[in-house]
Amino acid sequence: MNALPRSVPPHRCWAAIDLAALERNLRLIRASLPAHIRYVAVVKADAYGHGLHHAAARMMHSGADLFAVANISEAAQLRELGPGWPILLLSPLLPEEDRFLADLDLAATVSTAGEVARFDAVGRAAGKRLKVHLKVDTGMGRLGVWHEQAPELCSAILAAPHLELAGVFTHFASPDDDPAYTAEQRKRFLAALARCEGVDSSKIFVHADNSAGLETMPGQSPFNAVRVGLLQFGILPHPNSLLAQVHTEPVFSFHTRVGIVKALPAGTTISYGRTHTLPRDSIVAVLCAGYGDGIPRAVSNRAEVLIHGRRCPVLGRVTMDQTIVDVTDVPDVACGDEVVLVGRQQGAEISITEFSRWADTIPWETLCSVTKRVPRLYRTPLGI
Repeated sequence: MNALPRSVPPHRCWAAIDLAALERNLRLIRASLPAHIRYVAVVKADAYGHGLHHAAARMMHSGADLFAVANISEAAQLRELGPGWPILLLSPLLPEEDRFLADLDLAATVSTAGEVARFDAVGRAAGKRLKVHLKVDTGMGRLGVWHEQAPELCSAILAAPHLELAGVFTHFASPDDDPAYTAEQRKRFLAALARCEGVDSSKIFVHADNSAGLETMPGQSPFNAVRVGLLQFGILPHPNSLLAQVHTEPVFSFHTRVGIVKALPAGTTISYGRTHTLPRDSIVAVLCAGYGDGIPRAVSNRAEVLIHGRRCPVLGRVTMDQTIVDVTDVPDVACGDEVVLVGRQQGAEISITEFSRWADTIPWETLCSVTKRVPRLYRTPLGI
């Protein structure tokens, strides 16, 4: 993204969201999957920081079959876009939240017999059958019934008069770096599913794979859906993924601007803690963003930014509202110039994966850490 157009009020820091790229990505992913595989669009955490309303609205016109969110609050925001779209809650509900399953027409994740009783009571009070997805714990140790007890819990769901089994799923613990354990989890899941009497897997969502686990998905199996999160936003979680050849485009980019430019003599120490000493006479730029915007302190003295298409190293500690970079070798840097933290500029690029490595974290956390004071500017909201 180039300098902000005159019609947009100036921003000190912003994230640009390319909705046309999002739509292209979703269509490419869908085209690469077998025809019978349904698309579960994971849009939790404000669609990974991209903005839930804008991202989900675009996905509704691009082929998503079901939306997955973390909690009731996110589901309520998503439901504002309209009735009818299937929404799955991936996290457990608090008892006082149960009534919203009926009010908002949501599908809950079931891990325990207690949840079966609670949700059946909600359906009874509402005079309707509520959809649920049975979660099977195959070795993640988080949500789900342990795989050896899954058939019993499945029978309880099928016996509940006000519940409808709409899906069965599991979650892989290490799909990107432990294929042997992933294969063991898949084996456990399939064995549990086979023992669930009365379940027609062709009529419900059966899903286990996410963006990182797709390389292990067998061609002939009961699986008929895939959960796609990071990949739809143009970020490949693992280079060996089955979908690495899809070549999705980055949807998110992160920008700020130069606040001041100043000359400093060799030997000057930089920022809090004096963790960097200038080895030469230098020109530095003070950027209008810091950890209060989503530039983590962990990238201090490690990250680079793009100014005029050139890489400029971060000097010293990132502070709450400002970051200092070395622009000695970049001519004509001035107050107000655009700075790219993540994204492309004049043929150069800093990917979110590279930025995350500097922060000793993962792209999921990087996206979720860009704060609410950073406005999201949506590009090409209509048509591609």
